Amino acid sequence: MNFAQAQAFLDEHINLEKMLAGERATAPTLERIRELLDALGDPQRQYPIIHVTGTNGKTSTTRAISRLVAAHDLSVGTYTSPHLVSVTERLLWNGDPISTADFANLIEQLARLEPLLSDRPTWFELVTAAGFAWFADLAVDAAVVEVGLGGTWDATNAADGVVAVITSVGLDHTEFLGDTTESVAGEKSGIIKEGAPVVVGYVDDGARRVIDQTASSVGSGAVLHAGDDFGVISDRVAIGGRLVSVRTPLDVYHELFMPLHGAHQSENLACALAATEAFFNRPLTEDVVATALAGLTSPGRLEVVGRKPLVIVDGVKNEQGAAAAKVALDEEWSTVSPRVLVVGMLQGKGKDPRRLLEALGAQSATLIVAVAAPSPRAVPADDIAAAARSLGVDSETASDVEAAIAVARQAAGEDGLVLVAGSLYVAGAAYK
Repeated sequence: MNFAQAQAFLDEHINLEKMLAGERATAPTLERIRELLDALGDPQRQYPIIHVTGTNGKTSTTRAISRLVAAHDLSVGTYTSPHLVSVTERLLWNGDPISTADFANLIEQLARLEPLLSDRPTWFELVTAAGFAWFADLAVDAAVVEVGLGGTWDATNAADGVVAVITSVGLDHTEFLGDTTESVAGEKSGIIKEGAPVVVGYVDDGARRVIDQTASSVGSGAVLHAGDDFGVISDRVAIGGRLVSVRTPLDVYHELFMPLHGAHQSENLACALAATEAFFNRPLTEDVVATALAGLTSPGRLEVVGRKPLVIVDGVKNEQGAAAAKVALDEEWSTVSPRVLVVGMLQGKGKDPRRLLEALGAQSATLIVAVAAPSPRAVPADDIAAAARSLGVDSETASDVEAAIAVARQAAGEDGLVLVAGSLYVAGAAYK
């Protein structure tokens, strides 16, 4: 296979879009991925894994942990999702994405195995298996693996993490995870394994009880909670990022420069430091931490991608994330005006355009350019524009993301700010 053929093969399989459209309504199971991994020789058992889930913040936390572990001169595989432009972004080795040729070779191996399986795997199961196999081929010292959806029934949970991380618990993908934070926490806490320490970000009391009960029932290692066992001591805006001091169970890290934007990223960093300490079972040296953070990136997460006007891409997909983006905009770029928003979002249970716009602080925008996200589940641009007008904000629609950005840049002028937000599909289209 070449890369295009590998992509075409994957697209023949059930994916999240097709599941949401009701194309496959089978009970959740790990049997398919386990059978596939067994056929590959169980590559996920050949290296220790730090397993990361959460409603928001899991990709940034995963990337931070990977940098912190790799800074100890270790070979590290990283698995994240979703991707912005290319599926190869999901599989990283020491920070670099897999080549298209290597990815195609992996998918070709899986295609040859598929006829031998008792049930056809999904798109995500195939890509997950490819990641586990690639990391084994590379003989990585460790892998940091981000859950795709939930935890208990996610394909990545065919692996046993030596550390489990739950960054946050909020209401998203309620079609699969339930419509209470307790039900969501129950799904996410499914990644907790016997003897493995658990790092938990800021969650509400109900979610905390569920996580603690799961940890107790499976006999996990220590359960470390943000606020009680670790947390941000100080956090302030710096040029190009933030200066953060963090308290962890084993040490205090002073005035770390983190080249990411938003106070929520400081909380993600605290989770990453606590998880990395738990992995090594010792504190980290500050020079190693500083080296790791110097090259930290989180594409599509409050990322500055243009100047004159200032253009920021944030793949925020729910109200919790939107509120965090608003706080960051008001704190770090409050003097930059006018502010123009490009917004496209996906349909889903509990997702309301007006509420998302309110969380983003749309009332302070000069203009909202509404666009349909490049997905079959896109909320129509007219619906987003109507929601903006109901908040008293000027709005117009655009035919696609490229056209929307052009309109927004012109409206913002050289001195203004353009925020592209609402969905990682929109963020990916903005990159293109």
